[in-house]
Amino acid sequence: MSIKLAEATIDNNDIDELVEWLKTYPRLTKGNLTPEFEAKWSSYLGVKHSTFVNSGSSANLLMLATLMEAGKLEPGDGVIVPALSWATDVAPVMQLGLRPMLCDCDLDDYSVDPKHFRDLLENGELEENAIRRSSLRHRAKAAIIVPVLGYVPEMESIKNLCDKFDVILLEDCCEALGSEYEGHKLGTFGEMSTFSTYFGHHISTIEGGMVCTSNPEYDAILKSIRSHGWSRDWSSSTQKKINKKWGVSEFDSLYTFYHAGFNVRATDLQAFLGIRQLDKLEEINKTRYENFLLYSDLLEVSPQPDYCFISNFAFPIVSKNRDKIVKVLQENNVEVRPMICGSMGKQPFYVKKYGKKYLPNADLLREQGMYLPNHHLLTRKDIEFVCGLIKDLV
Repeated sequence: MSIKLAEATIDNNDIDELVEWLKTYPRLTKGNLTPEFEAKWSSYLGVKHSTFVNSGSSANLLMLATLMEAGKLEPGDGVIVPALSWATDVAPVMQLGLRPMLCDCDLDDYSVDPKHFRDLLENGELEENAIRRSSLRHRAKAAIIVPVLGYVPEMESIKNLCDKFDVILLEDCCEALGSEYEGHKLGTFGEMSTFSTYFGHHISTIEGGMVCTSNPEYDAILKSIRSHGWSRDWSSSTQKKINKKWGVSEFDSLYTFYHAGFNVRATDLQAFLGIRQLDKLEEINKTRYENFLLYSDLLEVSPQPDYCFISNFAFPIVSKNRDKIVKVLQENNVEVRPMICGSMGKQPFYVKKYGKKYLPNADLLREQGMYLPNHHLLTRKDIEFVCGLIKDLV
């Protein structure tokens, strides 16, 4: 028996339908199915606009680039990023010339530590320059919140703090599709939010990601910079206005670029799968939540409060016996992996530019954290087997 961390959500029926669709010789690159998928996603999440791209990582890049194109962020501005997150939460901040301000994590919900988050918002972050014998205090202009493994942060408190200090709230919900805080889905609290539809996530389009917003200005920029910076995905009335403003003829408009864009489009083949995957999502999330509760019961861990719904990505374990637990699980063909990728403040790409960042909670999870499988095909017997192997070691 082998218990995997993730299993495909694209099943044989999906493949059969895809094959039949391919026989109609449809447009495989971005076409009419992409906006159909985006509209269905927006309806599910409860936002006005969604932009389908080729990965969750590209989604994060576009989210930040949109704020820069809109004049909300400038090079050198500080962006708070959780230390317990993913490389492409921090990397786009650096790539766009912004300053990442790593925030320690909370040991209960694995999101930002409330005290450190408030301190960064209120006081900024001091950068010492030993060579110049000077210091520079960075102030946050935006903050990215990452609901780790689908756990639900204290979104009301986080949003209130961001509003108080005039900081733009963003959400990376790549591991939290369907999680809710007091009946509202994560991904609806910030100015923009991102999701991933990579294999092993809640649903899959093979590769893919989504950027969501209810701000029409941001949506227009997102649609443009997704595809080079042109205006083809804008409404005809908007295109006519922008063409008139810049003196662009209809003939030239297809190859006129209004923003410094990228090419991170997804395809209609992926959208075809995504439309069908969304129909499965509620049942998948229900199973993941039931698995989460069973893990919590068998390992005697308190689940999150009742006002949260956790669309659990994987089940976290923090233990001084991590090496022993990993060894036992691997010997019994149970996949296990570190808690995300540990503290970003210890990752080489960050250290090379800024030096090591010491954050006690994130460093603890880097040394002792791991997570166990949770997916829609996991059975009660599987979970009981896994918990039986490690209960005395946790």
